[in-house]
Amino acid sequence: MKLSENLQKLLPYGYLFLVVMGIIKESIFYYQIGINILKYTTIMDVLISPVATLTSHPVVVIVTTGFILLAYAYPAYLAKRRNKKWAQNLSGLKNPETLSEEEVESHFSKLFTIIFAIGLLSMFLGIGLGQGKNLSKHIRNNELKYDRKLNYSNDESEDIYLIGTNSIYYFYLSKGNRSIKIAPIGAVKNLEIPIKASISAK
Repeated sequence: MKLSENLQKLLPYGYLFLVVMGIIKESIFYYQIGINILKYTTIMDVLISPVATLTSHPVVVIVTTGFILLAYAYPAYLAKRRNKKWAQNLSGLKNPETLSEEEVESHFSKLFTIIFAIGLLSMFLGIGLGQGKNLSKHIRNNELKYDRKLNYSNDESEDIYLIGTNSIYYFYLSKGNRSIKIAPIGAVKNLEIPIKASISAK
C-alpha cells in the first residue's frame, strides 16, 4: 500500500490537529487546578505544546512511536488481504473488485488517518485528565514534594513544587502555601533542580 503521497497532503492538517490536541490537553490539565491556561499562553507555546507533550517522558515517546507504527501497519495488513471477506469487513471496504488501485489506496489512507486521529485524541485527553486529577488529589492531601528552589531577581528564594512552565510564566506552589502561584520568568533569576539519585550516586 502506498500511503506516502496521501500522507504528505495531510501533513499540514495533521500538525494543525496536533496543535489543537495540545491546546485541549493543556486546558483540561490546568482547568482542574483552577487556571485558564489560554490567558497565560503565547502563540509559540501553542505551537510547541504537542511536541512538548509527546516528548515529555520516555514512556510517552515509546508508546507514541509504537502506536504510529501499528496505526500504519494495520491498514497496510488489511490492504494486502483486501480480497478476503474478513479484511473487507474490518476495513469497511466495499466491492474492491470495482475500485481502481488509487481508490483502494485512498480508502486505506483514510482508515489510517481515522485510527491515527482517534488514538492521538484519546492519548492527549487521557494525559490531560489523568495528570490534572492526580495533581489535584496531591494538592488536597498535601502530598506534594517541594523539590525545586526558585531564586528571584531580588535575591529571595523559596522551595516550590513546579507545576509547569511556558515561555513567559512559572506555575507552582510554594512550601507551606496551598495557593497556586504564577510568576513571570523575568522576575526569576534561576530555578534549582535536584540531581537525580541515579546520577549523583555515580
